[in-house]
Amino acid sequence: MDDHDAPARLSGVTKRYGTITALHEVALTLRAGETLALLGPNGAGKTTAIRTLLGIITPDAGTATLFGRDPRSPRNRARTGAMLQVAGVPATLTVSEHVRLFASYYPRPLPLAETLAIAGLRGLEHRLYGELSGGQRQRVAFALAICGDPDALILDEPTSALDVESRLALWAQIRAYVARGRSVLLTTHDLAEADALADRIVVLLAGQVVAEGSSSAIKARAGGTIVRCSTGLSVDQLHAIPDVDAVSRDGNVVRITTRAADSLVRALYVQDPSFALIDVTARPLEDAFLALTQSSANHAELLGGAA
Repeated sequence: MDDHDAPARLSGVTKRYGTITALHEVALTLRAGETLALLGPNGAGKTTAIRTLLGIITPDAGTATLFGRDPRSPRNRARTGAMLQVAGVPATLTVSEHVRLFASYYPRPLPLAETLAIAGLRGLEHRLYGELSGGQRQRVAFALAICGDPDALILDEPTSALDVESRLALWAQIRAYVARGRSVLLTTHDLAEADALADRIVVLLAGQVVAEGSSSAIKARAGGTIVRCSTGLSVDQLHAIPDVDAVSRDGNVVRITTRAADSLVRALYVQDPSFALIDVTARPLEDAFLALTQSSANHAELLGGAA
């Protein structure tokens, strides 16, 4: 399958709500057999992107496709499962009744028992939806997304309201689903979730893509490695080494954030005979995300001020 027939794709999509531009020329592709995480602060355009991909809303410019075709076609909808942040689910139906109803929309749905097991709903089959906790309702939403055994899953904040045990169980089910050759696009505010699950990450800010790549690539772009060491060099001398982004000192230990750990360590060995390396670790995805969004926002403000 080439990108033209990718499970989900936005090509140059712009969407406006009055004077607000929710998406601006966004390009995004979910490839077969991968998990793609869509990250961004509130108001970045994540939900608009999801709703456009599903054909719920129509873009003002650009195109949205599922499996290379119109996302509104019944054939494509039958190949796609979605878990959205929605309200108004009938409270008087049982868990089993909800799953059976949604499964009836698909040509080859999973057996009811299998869907309930995957979603962690065994024992709740006869419970009314209105009697469920927030976490249990979230698991029902996941069951409705997977009950048709779709080729692609689009999940909007899938683990919100879940406890730690349920969250880890859902992660395992998402990994198992992708291992069968299926595809997952998820939005999340949990950066640890994106780090743990995603093959690729797309970062949205103010309706525009500001970064795309693997978790390690995103970290590297934002100064992705932390070197802890003991050195006699001053903070100014350390800042003068190429690709050093930040330096902090805690007693005799220096913490250096860099985009080029190997060359930094070589430079320290050359410049400081007393240098001693303690450890080298990847910068947390949360730090990289904040660095990217803050630098992009600052750049946008500078452009706006110059206009």
